[in-house]
Amino acid sequence: MKRTIIGWREWVSLPDLGISRIKAKIDTGARTSALHAFHVENVRVEGVDGLRIGVHPLQKRTDIEHYFFAPIMDERWVTDSGGHKEKRYVITSQLVLNGFQWPIELTLTNRDSMRFRLLLGRTALHKSVVIKPDKSYLLGKPA
Repeated sequence: MKRTIIGWREWVSLPDLGISRIKAKIDTGARTSALHAFHVENVRVEGVDGLRIGVHPLQKRTDIEHYFFAPIMDERWVTDSGGHKEKRYVITSQLVLNGFQWPIELTLTNRDSMRFRLLLGRTALHKSVVIKPDKSYLLGKPA
């Protein structure tokens, strides 16, 4: 099996959400992945219950906003690194990393106070991914 070596932070794409590139922190200590969402609104589009979601895809930039629709996959309780429990919506998207892609689950939460807009937990990582915790951006920036 060919292994993809990544750093503790990498550029990734979430094409199902229209996000061509976003910096992700790789966090094997987190079970679930989390996407920054500053706006989450329940909507019904063509008979499908879902969410209209607004994200700030770039760190330290709240002037750039990206909105998209995603069906609700689930709602679940998540405990953050500070021990606080929060009920979050769960959506799915393809994750593109180094030309490979696979589906992942993303919980939605406001990550304004966090350094990264996307946290990739261990359940989102493919078995062929090897993490070098002392390296960053080994795969470069997506086109």
